[in-house]
Amino acid sequence: MKQLSRLLLGLCLLSAMHATHAQQHFDSNIFHLADLKVMVLKNHPIVKQAALLSDGAQARVLQALGKFDPKLEAAFAQKEFGNTEYYTNFQSELKVPLWLAGADLKVGFDRNVGPYTTRQYQTPDDGLTGVGINVPLGQGFLFDARRSTLQQARIMTRYADAERAKQIISVWYQAVQDYWNWYYAYVQFQLIDDGVTLARTRYEAIKAQTLLGDKPGIDSIEAAITIQDREMQLAKLTVELENTRLLLSNHIWNDQEEPLELSVNLIPEQDSVVNSREGIVAVDSLIYNATGNHPELIKIRTKEEQLAVEQRYQREMLKPRLNLSGSLLTSRNTFGSYSPEYYDIRWRNYKVGVDFSLPLFLRTERGKLKEIKLKRMELDYDLKQTERTITNDIFTSYNMLGAYRDQLDIQLSSINNQSRLLQAENQKFQLGESTLFLINSRETKLIECK
Repeated sequence: MKQLSRLLLGLCLLSAMHATHAQQHFDSNIFHLADLKVMVLKNHPIVKQAALLSDGAQARVLQALGKFDPKLEAAFAQKEFGNTEYYTNFQSELKVPLWLAGADLKVGFDRNVGPYTTRQYQTPDDGLTGVGINVPLGQGFLFDARRSTLQQARIMTRYADAERAKQIISVWYQAVQDYWNWYYAYVQFQLIDDGVTLARTRYEAIKAQTLLGDKPGIDSIEAAITIQDREMQLAKLTVELENTRLLLSNHIWNDQEEPLELSVNLIPEQDSVVNSREGIVAVDSLIYNATGNHPELIKIRTKEEQLAVEQRYQREMLKPRLNLSGSLLTSRNTFGSYSPEYYDIRWRNYKVGVDFSLPLFLRTERGKLKEIKLKRMELDYDLKQTERTITNDIFTSYNMLGAYRDQLDIQLSSINNQSRLLQAENQKFQLGESTLFLINSRETKLIECK
C-alpha cells in the first residue's frame, strides 16, 4: 500500500517530466522511461494477466444474467406391458423469469393418458395447454436470490477493475524503480570511467615530468595507485551496471510474449532530473485523487456495497415463504385448432397452488444477517484505517520529495564549490605549491559528490 501511495505521487511527477517527450525525435541509443512504459503496459505478462480479472468479473455477470434466461423443460414417460398401455405422460413448460416481483411467466403443455394414469394428472387425449404465472408474495417479492446475485456480480466488476489497477501499478512501480537503479548505476559508471581516464592522463603526464626530473618519483607511484583504486571501483560498477540492466530486462517483452534483453548499447535518458519545482502537484490534490481512486479504497468500498446487497437479501429471508401459482387451461394445442368454449381459456378453467413455509425461530436467517452486519463493521474500520494510512504515506512521500529537492540544490552548490577547489588545487600543483595527494583527494571528493 505504501508503494502504491508513493507511486501516485511519482506518476504525477513523471507525467510532468515527460510531457514533451512524445514530441521529441526518437534516439535509438537512448532508452527513455516513456519507451519502457509503453512496453510494460502493452506486453508485460502480469499486465495481461491482470486484464483477465476484469474479463472474469464480466463472465460472472453473464452467469448471473443467465438466471433470467427463459428456460424450456420437457419430460416424456411411457409404459406398455402385456399388450396393455399403462400410461403415456408428456410434460413441457416454458418458464420466463421476470425482474418485477421475482415472478415467473409460464406456458406449458401436458398430455397424461392411459388407464393407469392418476386421475388428478389425467388430461384429454389431445392434452392440456396452460398459461400462468408464479409469484412469491412473501419471501422474494421485493428482492430475490437471482436479483441479489446479479447486483453483486455487477458490483464486483469494479472490485476486479481495482485489483487490476493495483497489479498494473505494482508492476509499473517496480519497473520504474529498476529503471532508476539502472540510471544510477550508469551515471556512477560514467563518473568512475571518466575518473580512470583522468587518472591515466595524469599518470602519463607525471611520469614524463618524473623522467625529466621536474617531479619526484613518489608522485608517479601515487598516480599509479590512484589508477588501480579507480579501476577496482570501475570493475565493481561494471558488474552493478550489468545486474541493473538485467533486472530492467525482466520488464521488457515483445508482442509475441517473448522476453527481450536490454541491449548493452542502450543508455538511460540523461535529461530526467528536474531541478525546478515546476510541475509538482499539490499534496491536497494528491490526497483527493487517492481518496477517490486508490485501488485499495475502491476494493473496500465495493466489498461494502456487495455486503449491503447481501444484507438486503438476508432481510428478505426473514419473511415467510408464500408462493402463489396459477394457470388458465385450454384443450387446444395450437392457435388455429378448435376447442369447445367450456374447454377453452376462461376463468373457470384453471389450476392454482399455494406454497407456504416459515421457520418458527429464524435462527439461521438471523445468524446470517448478524454475520453480515459484523462484516460491514469490520470493513468500515478497515476503510478508516486504510484511508489514514494512505494519507500519511502520501504526506511522507511528499515531504521526502521536498527534502530531496532541497538536498539536490545543496548538492549542486557543493559540486560547484568542489569543482572550484579542484581547479585551484591543480593551479597550485602546477606552481609546485601542492601535492598529487591533495589533488586526488579533491578529485575523489568531487566524484563522491556527483
